[in-house]
Amino acid sequence: MNKKITILDGAQGTRLWQLAAEQGFDREPVWKYNITHPEIVAQVCREYAEAGSEIICANTFGANRLSVEKENGFTVPQVVEAAVGIARDALAGTGVQTALDIGPLSVLMEPYGDLEEDEAEEIFAEMLAAGASAGAELIFFETFLDMEMMRVGVQAAQTLPRAIPVVCSMSFEKSGRTMMGNSVEDVAELLAPMGVAGLGMNCSLGPDLSLPMIRRFADCTDLPLFFKPNAGMPSTAPDGTTVYDLGAEQFAAEVAPVLEIPNLRWLGGCCGTDAAYIRQLKAMVR
Repeated sequence: MNKKITILDGAQGTRLWQLAAEQGFDREPVWKYNITHPEIVAQVCREYAEAGSEIICANTFGANRLSVEKENGFTVPQVVEAAVGIARDALAGTGVQTALDIGPLSVLMEPYGDLEEDEAEEIFAEMLAAGASAGAELIFFETFLDMEMMRVGVQAAQTLPRAIPVVCSMSFEKSGRTMMGNSVEDVAELLAPMGVAGLGMNCSLGPDLSLPMIRRFADCTDLPLFFKPNAGMPSTAPDGTTVYDLGAEQFAAEVAPVLEIPNLRWLGGCCGTDAAYIRQLKAMVR
């Protein structure tokens, strides 16, 4: 295989909640652990690095103003800078890179909701500025359902004082469209001309249902592709926890056909995956 596939991490939130439960901590918004329990955030980073991840996301996915300001005593710069710092310290000397991880906002933009585009851009810009100043090496926009919201985030990233590669990942339904009705082709047509470093998909679906859509990305763009499917379909266990139907070995086996895509660049796991899944992906790629 003459192409370079970079191994990403797996799920963070579920693993942090698991560690919190094991150690008797309250179940909180996961970004809050950057301040209240940084040791478990660092542990997750180390687990993924030891499993073979070459890029690990800082614990910043939902650390935007709409979420952080609900909790008294916290600010977005404080939380984001702490998250990036924890990851960089935990990964020091390993050669593993730290990505600023940005998820979609919890409200819809106009005309479908009340959030104005300028306000959305300000919210993303606040996260981006904090992550950049803390030393993030890449920016991953993940799990977006609205390509217009993604566009606003990319625009905000383009105003940073130093250029940082931006990768955009959407979340699709079985229909092949996002919840907002965006197709793979729509996403590529809008975002590829904006100078992003890569496009792709994550979350919502397991490998089997995700493969047709990542192949559609390969058909409509030469940009490097990003792929992080879930560990199959979720169900609720008797104790009330969410479990997924694919173990690590089966997950890797179902992901394997994606290696045939020539412009696949970044490969990892989303909901339901942990270090064991990343270890299997690393072995498969090797």
